[in-house]
Amino acid sequence: MAVPSTPLEDLSVAYLMEPVAAADWLIPAPVVWCLLVGSVLVMLRKRTALQPLIAIPSLMVLVFITLGLLWHVAVNGTVTMTMGRWLPPFGISFTVDLLSAFFAATSSLVALAAGIYGRSDVDDSSRRYGFYPFLLLIMAGILGAFLTGDIFNLYVWFEVLLISSFGLLVLGSRPVQLDGAVKYAFLNLIATTLFLVATGYLYGLFGTLNMADIAIKASELRGAAPLMTLVTLFLLAFAMKAAAFPVNFWLPASYHTPRIVVSAMFAGLLTKVGIYALLRILGMLFPVERQELSFLIALAAAFTMILGVMGALAQNDIRRAMGFLVISGIGVMMAGLALGSPAGLSGAILYAAHSMVVMTALYFAVGISARLGSSFKLTEAGGLYARNAAVAGLTLVLFLSVAGLPPFSGFWPKIMLVKASLDVGAWWLAGAILMTGLLTTIAVGRIWALAYWRPAPEAADGAGETPDPMDTQPLSFGATAALGGLVVITIAAGVWPEPVMALAQEAARGLLDPSAYVQSVFPVEASQ
Repeated sequence: MAVPSTPLEDLSVAYLMEPVAAADWLIPAPVVWCLLVGSVLVMLRKRTALQPLIAIPSLMVLVFITLGLLWHVAVNGTVTMTMGRWLPPFGISFTVDLLSAFFAATSSLVALAAGIYGRSDVDDSSRRYGFYPFLLLIMAGILGAFLTGDIFNLYVWFEVLLISSFGLLVLGSRPVQLDGAVKYAFLNLIATTLFLVATGYLYGLFGTLNMADIAIKASELRGAAPLMTLVTLFLLAFAMKAAAFPVNFWLPASYHTPRIVVSAMFAGLLTKVGIYALLRILGMLFPVERQELSFLIALAAAFTMILGVMGALAQNDIRRAMGFLVISGIGVMMAGLALGSPAGLSGAILYAAHSMVVMTALYFAVGISARLGSSFKLTEAGGLYARNAAVAGLTLVLFLSVAGLPPFSGFWPKIMLVKASLDVGAWWLAGAILMTGLLTTIAVGRIWALAYWRPAPEAADGAGETPDPMDTQPLSFGATAALGGLVVITIAAGVWPEPVMALAQEAARGLLDPSAYVQSVFPVEASQ
């Protein structure tokens, strides 16, 4: 006997029925644009001369898209788009607040600079084997990680950027690159495995992976579920991806091996995705557990800062020294996470944006300096100021900025973090930040004195390391322009810090009070 069907008349209980506002198409646009252009570049991989002519204008468009998204969020608040019209938490959401949009806009500026610099740093063989497609695809992964509102999709976007980074790391296929790639891949795969285990554990506890849904349910499960175990797994996984002590040894073993433009992208962006994930998950979703782990995080931050800069002091290879400075900066950001206060989190956010720009520019400067002096070794370098005073001056600005000296962008977030530390009585953490600044000044001052200021040493006897042919090419206008553009940003953010400080402070407030984030995803539940 047939049973009469009872069709669901009110589809609004399961589906999103309202049309998407035109401005909200900016939410997935950065990722879609990167995937689209990257796919076109893969199809044109044999047209090596054409690839930068497509990639660089496309990266310019990406900058405008992400700046438009930042403006949209700044004006209208947190925005959400759920894929497939299913209501969250069943539909996969992209949820963009000021933190996401700020990091996305900053990373797109860095990617544009890398695309311009790469035109003179990457040869035809590396273009044919995918430099520009990998550049767009790694940006898709980075931007997807910043914009997603779902933890499993955060894992997926981590995988996208990780696979793309493998391709960029081995371009050129020199033995030193393959050695660095093995270390990089092995340890990052361990971190990815920990992330996946933690994600599965989280789903088993919460029955959801939507970040807004987790923010609602966390207070209900606290005390009834082992959330500290879960949060500790996430902390270990993302600390390894961010290269924090004691799981940071993979970075100095690998970041000096690829092309300079690839090292610059990695130094500026990849570790910051790990910091973003720590801020999002520990800072917004599990603030109570973060508070309980705050002393442990602060200890890791202090050791990361101090040991990172001491590693930079010990290096003869300038590229290796830059890698240790990346590690030291991660410690500064983790100090803000450990504090957990509005000032601490805003200082960490602002320092992360500063580090994206300055560390990328520092690698550019190192690459240009090697072309002027034909060596990355401090024992073989010298006389760079006499060869090109303009490049030497730009590099000096970056050295002062990374040391946290005024009037450049590194000064303000360190001041914010020192004050935030003193406000809660963590004088030893404030001392570690100040000591790191002093040691960083000594480290970069040593590089400046030996490589730039002293006269060029007499020609070596040929026993040193054979330089890569691309490192001996004449200096190009595009490489200098990319460096100069990033230097202008760090000067502007130092001289006129109010706009970026306001963005960082508002982003920190959004982490500490996720009600706007939750309301964007679940407007009905949030209003009840």
